[in-house]
Amino acid sequence: MIIAVASGKGGTGKTTSVAAISSCLAVLGHKTLCIDFDTGLGNLDLALDMTDFSVMDFRDVLTGGVDLMSACSESPEIPNLFYLSAPTDRQPEETDREAIVEMFKKIRSTFEYCIIDAPPGIGTGFELAHADVDMSIIITTGELPSIRDAARAAGVLRDMEIENIRLIVNRVSRTKFKQIKTTIDDVIDSTGVQLLGIIAEDKNIFLALHEGVPLVLYNKRKAAYDFLDIALRIKGEEVPLQQG
Repeated sequence: MIIAVASGKGGTGKTTSVAAISSCLAVLGHKTLCIDFDTGLGNLDLALDMTDFSVMDFRDVLTGGVDLMSACSESPEIPNLFYLSAPTDRQPEETDREAIVEMFKKIRSTFEYCIIDAPPGIGTGFELAHADVDMSIIITTGELPSIRDAARAAGVLRDMEIENIRLIVNRVSRTKFKQIKTTIDDVIDSTGVQLLGIIAEDKNIFLALHEGVPLVLYNKRKAAYDFLDIALRIKGEEVPLQQG
């Protein structure tokens, strides 16, 4: 199953979410690949604590220079978790869509799950990341600009005829939501996307990133459990949603 994770704008916690969801699926025993599609500006390796382990990028696979597994780096800390980086010197416009589709076919035959960190916004990179996916997850916060951009991203995905679109509301704090006079239901109504999960605001997400520890290994704080619930829902399990 290939899942692209997107956001209408930067700063929503998309990359951290990709790393956490991928790690949870791997911990649950599934061979999982996460790919950074943010060419030139990718930071997924930091969230995975795999900066020193990535040598090749997905361009090497697209050109046929190396096979898929040779290009992927395996996490030294989390069994079943693999990472494939984005090229640092290539623009999305230079990437062939059909080559992406062929790479996705190889991924499906090798991994149970592939989570793609799509670049923010709704440009060419966004479209390439969704070239042939089974699900798209949009990450938003409760702030108005983020919600508006998430709604725009959802509209683009519908125009691309992607049917399986889900929503994660990140950095949820009851106090902040009360201050800005919004609710989870307001976010759902504004985006028109089915809710997949709610991530509590948790300073440990920030601390884990800056200490170079994958969130799933950092501690047993609430946000880590929220991501685990999302991974279970992706697997098809029924996990109740708890707001805030």
